[in-house]
Amino acid sequence: MRGRNRGIPCAASALVVAAVLGFGPAAPAQAGPPGCAAGWQVDVVAGDLGGLENLEADGRGGFYLSGIVRGELLHVDAHGTVTTLLTGLDNPAGLRLDGDTLYFVTGDGSTPSGGGTLSQLDLATGTVTVLLPDLVQPNGLLLLPDGDLLISQLSVPWPPVGISRYRPATGEFTLGWSPVPRPNGLALTADHRAVLTEDIATSQILRVPLDAPDRPTVLATLSDGLLPGLDDLDLTASGLAFVTGDYAGSVYQLDTATGTWCTLATGWTTPQDLIPDPPPIGPTSARLARDGDGWSLYVTSIDGTLRRLRPPADRDLTPSYVR
Repeated sequence: MRGRNRGIPCAASALVVAAVLGFGPAAPAQAGPPGCAAGWQVDVVAGDLGGLENLEADGRGGFYLSGIVRGELLHVDAHGTVTTLLTGLDNPAGLRLDGDTLYFVTGDGSTPSGGGTLSQLDLATGTVTVLLPDLVQPNGLLLLPDGDLLISQLSVPWPPVGISRYRPATGEFTLGWSPVPRPNGLALTADHRAVLTEDIATSQILRVPLDAPDRPTVLATLSDGLLPGLDDLDLTASGLAFVTGDYAGSVYQLDTATGTWCTLATGWTTPQDLIPDPPPIGPTSARLARDGDGWSLYVTSIDGTLRRLRPPADRDLTPSYVR
């Protein structure tokens, strides 16, 4: 969500921002978060990795991870072996893989006046190239089917930057391509016509049309406690979204067609005496990835753990990007 030097110092401040800067007409808020963990199996893929912010599947059963607290990029292979790829980074966050190129952003929560970056790591050579310098609070990252990258810029409380768009093939950059305030995670819809994101201060899930990014609509409001702190999310082809709540310590399941949602996991928080600058204290990123012949949900957390959530046998987690 945000780095260890973050723009919202506490949940109460974020709630004030939500009240003053609410975005658009909210979908009806659900009375409370029912549980929906029945039939799911949870296990730890790797632990003790330091505070984690984001993950990306490597296509071979492993994952790339951004360690926001220690300032590093890690790789965990299919056998659980951990390799450190880069160190000395300023609050690395969103990750996306394209062939042998790993895109990543830095400055999440630590660059309210600029200084964040979009960079690429050539996995074959280890060469790092800065593509965009001086970004304000870059956070989430999404690779679109046409090769463009979307970057959520979580400037909190203001001025909002929104979602920016970058074209690696030409270097074209559109600042504030979508005006969504306080966006965080990014996921592509199954029809490839829109992306989902959140407004973290209002706890709203938003749909942003790719052909009309200035006209986002609200799909649901995840009203869990004072402020769940919605972070990264991923989306199945059938329209189920999985959203992390790093203040609430929870993972949510949302039916994007109906707006109904439930709590898939909760209590995944880090004791505050073990982290230097809380919050966030819980799950930070969710990604659907291959698990044998099927698909599972993988979640990173500030407690330094990469977890796998295997669904019930009748639940298809084929990601929205698979056609």
